[in-house]
Amino acid sequence: MTTAPATGIIGLWNRIADQLGHWIGHNLLALVSRIAVAAIFFYSARTKVDGLLTIKDTTFLLFEEEYKVPLLPPEFAAHMATYAEHLFPILLVLGLCTRLSAAALLGMTAVIQIFVYPDAWPTHLTWAMPMLYLIGRGGGAWTADHSLGIK
Repeated sequence: MTTAPATGIIGLWNRIADQLGHWIGHNLLALVSRIAVAAIFFYSARTKVDGLLTIKDTTFLLFEEEYKVPLLPPEFAAHMATYAEHLFPILLVLGLCTRLSAAALLGMTAVIQIFVYPDAWPTHLTWAMPMLYLIGRGGGAWTADHSLGIK
């Protein structure tokens, strides 16, 4: 069964929607998602260090007092979080290991949501959306992954 093309205002709307879908395709959505997620975590990482990667004393204090994560010693958690917040955003911007990087940062977001700031779910949900998109669809054609033939 075929449907007749929509006419009038519905037809106009559908043509505009088709054109927008063409202009705002997967590659652009993936690029913006990669940059948005990378910015959130990389800027957070830079607040934790002096210089290149010298972790501040205040970072260790935060992990002891505020960012308490069960099963991980605060000093270990501070190192892991700081290095992850530097590495995975860089990989996302390059589009290298995109799905893995987004999954790692989504895992970090889940830990923050569950153990650190459980009332911040609206913020964490907005972070999760682009990460889920990248995990599900990949980083797009404008990535190192694509150049290397990695999905």
